[in-house]
Amino acid sequence: MDKSIYYVSVQSRSVLTEQGASAYEWEIEATPAEADQVRIELDMMQEKDEEVTGYMFPWPDTTEQSTNVLFQSSLDKVYRTIYQLGTPATRQQMEELRLLSE
Repeated sequence: MDKSIYYVSVQSRSVLTEQGASAYEWEIEATPAEADQVRIELDMMQEKDEEVTGYMFPWPDTTEQSTNVLFQSSLDKVYRTIYQLGTPATRQQMEELRLLSE
């Protein structure tokens, strides 16, 4: 399958085909199936984010810590996928910002 350019916004949890349709942070080169995978990962991240925002106590020794870890893990997975599919400019920017966990 041919790859196309998609515009990804982690903040708004979107993967778009049109550059001017909305604000975005990253460009990726992906097949439609790969773009769908990014959408699924963004949806999973959204679910974890909703779980995190339901808590009021941010102390690391509370039960919320495990929820925060799940959200961070989901976010890391999204960034790894964006990096793998990213354009050279996207990869360079992600490396400069040190968004990928080692």
